[in-house]
Amino acid sequence: MLGMRQRARSLQDKAHRAEELLKAAEAIALELGGVRHVTLAAVTERAGLHRTGVRRYYSSKEELLLELAERGWGQWRDAVLAEVGDRIGLDPVQTAAVVSTTLASLPVFCDLLTHASLHLEGDVDIERARRYKAHAFAAHDEIVRTLDHATDMTSSQLESLLAVAVLVAAGLWQASHPTPTLASLYEQEPRWGHAALDFLPKLDSLLKASAIGLTAATPPCTGASSWN
Repeated sequence: MLGMRQRARSLQDKAHRAEELLKAAEAIALELGGVRHVTLAAVTERAGLHRTGVRRYYSSKEELLLELAERGWGQWRDAVLAEVGDRIGLDPVQTAAVVSTTLASLPVFCDLLTHASLHLEGDVDIERARRYKAHAFAAHDEIVRTLDHATDMTSSQLESLLAVAVLVAAGLWQASHPTPTLASLYEQEPRWGHAALDFLPKLDSLLKASAIGLTAATPPCTGASSWN
């Protein structure tokens, strides 16, 4: 029994330390303007851990950031559940607003959407990539089911709306958070500064237009959902 308690305590301590590293990485990304500024040295220093100790929890910076992206999917799911609550009868514009506001409330996740598909998924071993995909798809499916109960949009339309949301959010976040070099360039050449978009208003506008277009192109039908 003593051995089992010690093992449980050890596992609990390890989980707690891993969570501290994730929080440190997220805080650095928020403070410095993106995950591109996150380094293992900075993360371990913020978490109060020796820099060689991080390898006990994450084999690389890429694995740590992929873990943060995985958690982001769960946070987005939870944000949608909270935002929808017991509401029903949402029209396409209201549905798009739920998607845009909840997604924009997670800036580090929006940033990571670019990095995850660009290189993080490919820079970890296959089992770690499998776990990320499994959790991401599970969260995605729960978001679709939640919205499906609250809106007249079909599950197929909702899947398309989420696909647009992820792709647009990933690109817009990068454009609306330029590097210092680009920010200086936009000050010198204001006509090029259109790329530095105001993130939430533009995301919201594009998703509302997409939701309206999706429902106009494929109006909802009665009967069973096309999901699954």
